[in-house]
Amino acid sequence: MEKQTNRDTARKRLSELISMLREDILTGKRPVGDYLPSEKTFAEQYNLSNQLVRKGLDVLVSERLIEKIPRVGTKVVGSPDGSFVTVKFGYHTSVTGEADILRLLALFQKEHPHIRVQAVPLYGSDYGYIHNYLTGGILDVVMMNYTNFREFLEIDNGDLLEPMEPNSEISTFLSDGFTDNGRLLVQPFIFSPIILCYNRDHFLEANIPEPDSSWQWSDLRKNAAKLAIPNERLGFHCDFYSPNRWPLLPLQTQAKFERQQDGRIRLAGTKMMEALRICRDMKHDFPMLSEGITTGESERLLAQGKVSIIMTSYFYLNYLINENVSFDIAPVPHLGTPLTLLLNIGLAVNRHSQVKEAAVKLVDFLTSHKAQLFIRQMTYSLPALKSASAWKGQEELYRPSRFSLFRETIPSFHYFSDLGISPKELTTINQEAKLYWAGLETEEELISRIEGSLQLR
Repeated sequence: MEKQTNRDTARKRLSELISMLREDILTGKRPVGDYLPSEKTFAEQYNLSNQLVRKGLDVLVSERLIEKIPRVGTKVVGSPDGSFVTVKFGYHTSVTGEADILRLLALFQKEHPHIRVQAVPLYGSDYGYIHNYLTGGILDVVMMNYTNFREFLEIDNGDLLEPMEPNSEISTFLSDGFTDNGRLLVQPFIFSPIILCYNRDHFLEANIPEPDSSWQWSDLRKNAAKLAIPNERLGFHCDFYSPNRWPLLPLQTQAKFERQQDGRIRLAGTKMMEALRICRDMKHDFPMLSEGITTGESERLLAQGKVSIIMTSYFYLNYLINENVSFDIAPVPHLGTPLTLLLNIGLAVNRHSQVKEAAVKLVDFLTSHKAQLFIRQMTYSLPALKSASAWKGQEELYRPSRFSLFRETIPSFHYFSDLGISPKELTTINQEAKLYWAGLETEEELISRIEGSLQLR
């Protein structure tokens, strides 16, 4: 048994030597034309026999990275064409902070020196152009959220996406969101419910109990009014007009968009119209819920002490990293039945990728325990892997005391599509409803435009 262990550790050290030399050559750390140290030097450095070192160097010779020159030494000949592959990875720009994606890619390339990742930032919410990127071979792996995925299904039933094996370590409710006709087309990566975040010091100073799961919207209105200080701070703030925020209220009324016989939306006299009125009343109660605010603005206001309560996500909590503010989180208020909006971000592989094997390796790495635990420890985003999201240990960051409340609220998670609309319809309704909520359009005008002139399907 002891001999077997020694052989195993020797093989591990040899593998480390090969990997180190391979990466140094591929990255240019050991330039073409340089000579490697002697076999004896490597043998002493890695506690290996000369014979094992020679075998390791032979691997690099077979990969055409080095050349043995008799009576001279071992020369670096560089990385010939085809010695590594490039995976083009399209990612949401926001995820540079939400999952520290660039550091994760660096970790991947360290483990896979033969694979280069070309990170392609993606902008805008309309993912139609990404379909063209995949068709044209511009991207091999693409990050997409649930809304993007629904867009892809509308375009071509997701036929451009490579079906994947479900990961039993990832929560079913996340995988189900990216599954169509029994095919998992996007592997879940990170997720978040919509939550409240609040300044604990403000509540303590005002002698107000901190929010809990019993809070209804009337409680938020009442306590936000007590916390607000004219010309100094707001009681409540959020990006209300965001399609990742306002659908929460209609979902909580359990309303769905109804259809006319020709498939268009019917709004007049429906429960959904009542829900949109509730949204209008919310905007009236909190006039500072402005449209077009900068991404992360609510979180910055909280960090500056300019607002006491915000509606946000675990993703956007990352704007609070290294900020000097004592904050905690709570479930969003409700209208009688606790319910919140789920945001789900995953990774898809281009079915027609010329480097599909390497693309799959990248997705496997980003959803591995190592990468997912990195996300849990270094960010506030929730990793899709259950063992990583449930991890407990020495924290790298300030962690709010109720950080794990998401585990108790999973049954309340819902997608925007539970309203009975498509991504395209959500975008159109979002634009029209903004005018109505801002008082720039009457209810009759809103109904007329959505029911009559908008050919949504």
